[in-house]
Amino acid sequence: MYITDLNGCPIEITDLDEAIRITAAYKEYRHRDKRFPAFDKDRKAYWTDMHEKLQAIKKQETTTKISKQ
Repeated sequence: MYITDLNGCPIEITDLDEAIRITAAYKEYRHRDKRFPAFDKDRKAYWTDMHEKLQAIKKQETTTKISKQ
């Protein structure tokens, strides 16, 4: 499956659960050096967007599985 990132690039997802785990961690990363607040803000927005998109896919998959039973 593919999702589109904030830059409009398609990103292939081969393991949804692992991608959710990774993006959850990445969205919390910050530089120890406080001279990069704009970059950190941009990266947080990027990884938060990715994480939310992945969670929405997971929720949709779960809902679909439940309704098919």
